[in-house]
Amino acid sequence: MPQSVKISVRSLVEYVFRSGSIESGFKTTFSLIEGTKAHQTIQKTYGEKDAAEVFLQMSYAFEEIDYVIEGRCDGLLQEEDHVTIDEIKSTAKQLDDIKKDSYPVHWAQAKCYAYMYLKKEEKDEVKVQLTYVQVESGEQKRFQETCTLSELEEFVLHIVKSYAPYAKLRLENLQQRNASIRELPFPFDHYRNGQRNFAGAVYKTIADKKTLFANAPTGTGKTISTLFPAVKALGEEKAEKIFYLTAKTLNRKNAEEALQLMNEKGLFFQSVTITAKDKVCFKEETRCDSSYCEFADGYFDRINVAVLDIIKNETIMDRDVISQYAQKHKVCPFEFSIDLAYAADGVICDYNYVFDPRVSFKRLFEEQKKKTILLMDEAHNLVDRARSMYSAELQKSAFLQLSREYKGKNERLWRTAKAVNDEMLKLKKEHGEKQVAVQELPIDFISCLDDFLVQAEQLLASGESDEQLLEAYFAALQMVKISDFYDERFVTFIDVLKSEVVVRLFCMDPSQLLFQTGKKYGSRIFFSATLSPLSYFMEMLGGGEEDYVIRMPSPYEKEQLDVFIQPLSTRFRDREKSIEPIKEMIMDLVNKRPGNYLVFFPSYRYMTDVVDRLLEEDPAFHPIVQHPAMSEEEREKFLANFDTAGEQSLVGFAVMGGIFSEGIDLKGDRLTGAVIIGVGLPQVGLERDTMKDYFQSAGKNGYDFAYVYPGMNKVLQAGGRVIRSEEDRGTLVLVDDRFLSRKYVEMLPEEWRDFVVLKG
Repeated sequence: MPQSVKISVRSLVEYVFRSGSIESGFKTTFSLIEGTKAHQTIQKTYGEKDAAEVFLQMSYAFEEIDYVIEGRCDGLLQEEDHVTIDEIKSTAKQLDDIKKDSYPVHWAQAKCYAYMYLKKEEKDEVKVQLTYVQVESGEQKRFQETCTLSELEEFVLHIVKSYAPYAKLRLENLQQRNASIRELPFPFDHYRNGQRNFAGAVYKTIADKKTLFANAPTGTGKTISTLFPAVKALGEEKAEKIFYLTAKTLNRKNAEEALQLMNEKGLFFQSVTITAKDKVCFKEETRCDSSYCEFADGYFDRINVAVLDIIKNETIMDRDVISQYAQKHKVCPFEFSIDLAYAADGVICDYNYVFDPRVSFKRLFEEQKKKTILLMDEAHNLVDRARSMYSAELQKSAFLQLSREYKGKNERLWRTAKAVNDEMLKLKKEHGEKQVAVQELPIDFISCLDDFLVQAEQLLASGESDEQLLEAYFAALQMVKISDFYDERFVTFIDVLKSEVVVRLFCMDPSQLLFQTGKKYGSRIFFSATLSPLSYFMEMLGGGEEDYVIRMPSPYEKEQLDVFIQPLSTRFRDREKSIEPIKEMIMDLVNKRPGNYLVFFPSYRYMTDVVDRLLEEDPAFHPIVQHPAMSEEEREKFLANFDTAGEQSLVGFAVMGGIFSEGIDLKGDRLTGAVIIGVGLPQVGLERDTMKDYFQSAGKNGYDFAYVYPGMNKVLQAGGRVIRSEEDRGTLVLVDDRFLSRKYVEMLPEEWRDFVVLKG
């Protein structure tokens, strides 16, 4: 019985016909943009007997593999004596620059539809037509060929034959994967307390194609508790792919280590980790220019061989493995990882590859998404990350500079860049030199950006290599994309400072957009040690009443952590007089309980004031201090101080919500305790106050949603650094009188509530 492979026409022809450099691929993006409106304009001109968006599917057998190929034909035109297959493409290019043979991949797509139509209707001949639409002018250009069934059959055979080695290898790997999963045991000798229930809840969520929100404290074993049941679900064909999403490098490493652990128990599972382009680029500058980068030049000519090589020989394709094969085949490591993501069983990456409209996986078509599991680690981070993804910002100065640069050089670009600049000047005159929040979309401004994009696309497609123009293009494109989402959940911030004007479309509430994106996937598991209050995060992450919920108890005993509360006011107005008692408390703590500590502050200024006062006393410990914009090397050096236990105690001073307050793992003697100064409230300002007003008008407690819950999440994350293993013991000091109020006590984890109040 032949095995089956299902693939879209577009994916099939793009695999076979892609060639050239990454740079040329970018130019094609500019030349041939998504043009739904242009498609619909053409399709409205079709006759009564014609049909648009016709679904076609066929089964094609080759070398014991049955290829199920499907897609939607743009147009099926019925003439008196013949039928025409119409493939529509929108372009920013001038139509004179497009020749009949400019884009073989478009002919390939149209001819596949033509063959599928002839086979279905049992006919011998059909016309194939490419229709190009110039997006600015609406002008159209057509090319036609008459094709016979035998010609098309030979053509489709060539495509399938070219794709077959990849399909065959993927099927072999799939069989090996599923067989290994059936025999896979839990990779540890026993489950931790509550871990079996957690893993069971994840498995049931996947089987039921539902959403799970899991508050799982540190030590629960979140990574293996989610990955193991997800892998098991793949082996039982309840899903086909896993995306492990996280915001932190350390969490990506944890996922890789969990998969490696299962591989050592016999699992065959191919995963790829996607690392940011600027971190993996082989060149000094991250510049995708074929004249500068040999890894970009000819990328598409070499990528298929590179993919076949690595998936034939590797399972866990992390940053180092991908770099090794990228060097071997001379391909861009970042683009290589993206191509591998479509071939892998699992993808470990940042949230934005699924949720950000700018960078999400475009070739993962809808049916594949329905068979994909989303595992979202440290999901508390996704709220603010989503706000950022669904927001956009533009500065007037960028368009002023472009209008000056292109005046007399390119009339159309100069005119449209100047129009954007002029529109922002109007906003400046209207609002004066201040920051304002406007509850409406600036329609005229967006319209000017639309006009600018058409001209910028056309110029970039022609080969213009202007970094400033490229940056303005992508910023404007993001703004226009976000404007399509704009509703009552958004606000427009207009910030005027002297000659500069900044316009920002800000998403206050990303819940609906997260829900709309997430529901396209088969199942979704949101998990974190600090998904608390759970009701708040369920609402902000797009949850609903039908979703599953699990609250895991801490696997540690209360006796492992001593919790103290020092009831000082750390409010902004009281900070000056709090410096001395905080200094005394830190010195007393380290004297009585020597060891390594982290002290977290709500701001750099507050931290500096306390540290300066401490240094005047010549403290009996070694201080190290976080500073803004630390490099990766500086971060590692900061943490390395905790690796060796010296005779002298160590105290690290850091900012709450920063790089050292979550995602770091200082087990055992590396960390004795933590001190948290304040309740973590975000800085008061127009942005947070506007969010407060929005949530209040929506029937929520606006202050809690905008300030209290995000602040307490920082506290919980920072405090979670202390107990990281079953052997750990430690001390936690919470400094603020608000921690004794009912609202804040109820938000503390159960294991923190048996606290002692410090005097003075």
